[in-house]
Amino acid sequence: MPYRTVILAAGEIYHILNRGVAGLPIFHSPTNYSRFIQLMDYYRFADTPVSFSHFMKVPFEERNLILDKLKKQNNLQVEILVFCLMPNHFHLLLKQITEKGITNFISNVQNGYAKYINIKEDRAGPLFQSAFKGVRIETDEQLLHVSRYIHLNPSTGYLVGIEKLIEYPWSSLPDYLESANKKFAFVSPDLILSFFGSRGSRGKYKEFVLNQAEYQRKLANIKHLVLE
Repeated sequence: MPYRTVILAAGEIYHILNRGVAGLPIFHSPTNYSRFIQLMDYYRFADTPVSFSHFMKVPFEERNLILDKLKKQNNLQVEILVFCLMPNHFHLLLKQITEKGITNFISNVQNGYAKYINIKEDRAGPLFQSAFKGVRIETDEQLLHVSRYIHLNPSTGYLVGIEKLIEYPWSSLPDYLESANKKFAFVSPDLILSFFGSRGSRGKYKEFVLNQAEYQRKLANIKHLVLE
């Protein structure tokens, strides 16, 4: 992996982004998205005993035992605060727990997913750009802004209408807005929600996100025109 100028330190939070090679799609079906999410859920732990591809080949009962042990030990290398998967890229907001936790996590997820896609689609070669981008979150204001930016990506990219943003299936937003029946148990929304008070924080966060949806679309359009 090429030299990275951003130092990834334990205890810090980072906005992580990577794209498909040449901007090409990396997700082609709901099964693809689901596989990537399963990889994130598995490799957030620091001491996974086998690769995910091997894990998927063992009997169902044994898989449950492995997962139960990992969850009981709760030895995380990263904490996943926010995520959004888009057709040709992904955004993650991660807290690094262990030394080199983010690098190990991203490497395992990307390599595992690339191997899966190459076998499934009978392709060869790299799937992702060689190095992911990482930006350290330095202030509370930045943390909230980036979480909103990530959650707005599906509407900013016109994959869904703003009114349908909450229904986008490959984002952590539903787990920020609903306290019951969490969709993605590995998502940790409490830190960000804590900035919106102890009562009604989910409704306030929803307002915080959706009130900027149209504005973020306009900014994206302007950036596109400038880059062109």
